[in-house]
Amino acid sequence: MVNRVILIGNLGRDPEVRSLENGAMVAKFSLATGESYKDKEGNWQELTEWHDIILWRAVAERAEKTLKKGMMIYLEGKLTHRTWQDKEGNNRKTTEVVGDYFRIVDARKGGSGGNSNYFPSEKDDPYNRNNNSSVSEAPMPTSAEEAPVTADDDLPF
Repeated sequence: MVNRVILIGNLGRDPEVRSLENGAMVAKFSLATGESYKDKEGNWQELTEWHDIILWRAVAERAEKTLKKGMMIYLEGKLTHRTWQDKEGNNRKTTEVVGDYFRIVDARKGGSGGNSNYFPSEKDDPYNRNNNSSVSEAPMPTSAEEAPVTADDDLPF
């Protein structure tokens, strides 16, 4: 099975970075991707899609130091879904991309902001060995650049 997301887009806001009680850093920001298409009348239309991005540990620390609103980045990660309760006690569902690698493509300024009231907690950390989730127990690389590249020779392609 594969759960892999690759996005190239612009940051809608500076990363919001927090340090959790266990010392893990988590960064949150929105990323805009766009596409153009012709409508029935032959006019070009622009469609912008906003993605909620979460980064953990060393990748979050790197994002805090390097990423700014408007920058274009290349991002790799996985799609996740979480449920949580808002301040009024209503159940909410959030779809996010948990990124494990990013690279700055264009550092220009600009962009539009996005908002969300929920910030991830320790129990949402997919790399926390004590959260009893079904996420892989593989340790997080210390830096996105140090992530090993592996090839499985038993794949049929």
